[in-house]
Amino acid sequence: MAEITINAQQREVTGKQAAKRLRNVGLAPAIVYKKGKIGVNLTIKSVDLIHALHTSAGENVIIKLEYEKDSKKTHKTVIIKEMQHHPIRGSIIHVDFSEISLTQSIQVKVPVHPVGEAVGVKRDGGILEHALWELDIECLPTKIPEKIDVNVDELEIGNSIHVKDLKVDSDIKILTDPEEVVILVEHAKAEEEEIAEEEIPEEGAKEPEVIGEKEREERQKEKGEGKTQEQSGKSE
Repeated sequence: MAEITINAQQREVTGKQAAKRLRNVGLAPAIVYKKGKIGVNLTIKSVDLIHALHTSAGENVIIKLEYEKDSKKTHKTVIIKEMQHHPIRGSIIHVDFSEISLTQSIQVKVPVHPVGEAVGVKRDGGILEHALWELDIECLPTKIPEKIDVNVDELEIGNSIHVKDLKVDSDIKILTDPEEVVILVEHAKAEEEEIAEEEIPEEGAKEPEVIGEKEREERQKEKGEGKTQEQSGKSE
């Protein structure tokens, strides 16, 4: 996996107001962590990070942050740890990076991607259910896969693929529970049949009476006459 270089600036002033001023001019405050501890506060251009995220690596992209420290150019190799977005505009408001070594394994999440068309869907009209969308893996930063492909061609209705069934390169270690279901095929009509059975009236149940408009008017008229006679009898 290739590195993406982003120019950054060391950030001396921190706090909400300072961060707000940075965002107003298209910059994003960032923190680089090393072994869980704050290493350095930086500022980067939001547009540069967006471009890096649009590579095939996505949020697992390896970034080389270049900046000046004590009037000398230096850099840190990082990967995105956490990124915060504005709840309405969706713009990047803060980024946390983790400093990494290209020669040491790290833990990341990678997406699972189904490949092919399940026979249970194509032939029998079933539904392909994607139960697990990401896997936790451990490998060298340069070996992080863009995604993990899962061939679903042979899946029939009732079949499933578990984490333990996945095939990955020998230099990738899957950390997700091996018994977790990744993809399965279910019967498409199961839910519809269940609803239909609930709607069938029980044997001997009385069906609702359906009357016409004319008959309804006659019944209302009879009720009215009955009330009149009852009131007449009481007055006598």
